[in-house]
Amino acid sequence: MNEFSGKTLLITGGTGSFGNAVLNRFLNTDIKEIRVFSRDELKQDNMRHELQAKYPEASNKVKFYIGDVRDINSIRNAMHNVDYIFHAAALKQVPSCEFFPIEAVKTNVLGTENVLSAAIEAGVKKVVCLSTDKAAYPVNAMGTSKAMMEKVIVAKSRTVDPEKTSIMCTRYGNVLASRGSVVPLFINQINEGNPLTLTEPTMTRFVMTLEEAVDLVLFAFKNGTSGDIFVQKAPACTIDILAKAVKELFHAKNEIKVIGIRHGEKMYETLLTDEECAHAIDMGDFYRVPADKRDLNYDKYFSEGMVQSKLTQFNSNNTKLMDLPAVKEKLLEVPLVREELAKWENRQ
Repeated sequence: MNEFSGKTLLITGGTGSFGNAVLNRFLNTDIKEIRVFSRDELKQDNMRHELQAKYPEASNKVKFYIGDVRDINSIRNAMHNVDYIFHAAALKQVPSCEFFPIEAVKTNVLGTENVLSAAIEAGVKKVVCLSTDKAAYPVNAMGTSKAMMEKVIVAKSRTVDPEKTSIMCTRYGNVLASRGSVVPLFINQINEGNPLTLTEPTMTRFVMTLEEAVDLVLFAFKNGTSGDIFVQKAPACTIDILAKAVKELFHAKNEIKVIGIRHGEKMYETLLTDEECAHAIDMGDFYRVPADKRDLNYDKYFSEGMVQSKLTQFNSNNTKLMDLPAVKEKLLEVPLVREELAKWENRQ
């Protein structure tokens, strides 16, 4: 954490699951200040009280800013003297974005443009933006808006001096037990005695913990050059195995009910496309996709193109598929699951 010593970090969408995980990781370090930027005053007030109870000595490092990434002036208000930004503000619910696609564009695309423009104006040194596997070969409005967000990030990286502001992007799969995700839904259904609802049992999804999401962002922060996209080599599992793993952990007898695919859902997700594999770099636990910095002078490419890599598309069907014991072990890494499991066992 030496890079953050005495520095000011701004987290957009900072009251969400990722923002909470970053605060847990950073608050007891010698970071100077963490700014939480979001539009929900109730979530900010709840977070403020929780931090004061959990980190009484360090909670004064956290400053709260009400605003919306759609409003560049509200972002500018939080940007003074900021060294680094983690841009996590987004509309993430696939069905909601299907019904309100323009809202997804306003937040995910135009909001990102606002954050990056304000960061460049303020001389912020590094910005790491959070994207999703749904941006690769997108079929829904959420993924399409995130794909456009990535294009905005790469385009901005071409026009700003990286010595002044460096911009990176991370792309990751489903974060276990994040807000609005399926694991908390399964736990609630178990607690209420209702069936566990599955869209399609054979559907596969990448899975990672919030801690791994933070690790990916920090890896991009430390190892990226402006315009890079970073991907973690995450494992995956079927939704059926995930539901059965939750059931077994809770020793639940709830039935599993298949309800069908929702608006905009895919059978599997992609973290690295065939086209990106042409120049992706294998970095052990991660892939790095450098930005294509060629300009619009296409004439020279009739005689000089790009060398194709031997990597192939990285998706949730061809990655390592976890079995039931592995998924149960992964779930036990998640604090929310452990907390809910302890409550469940105390009630039995």
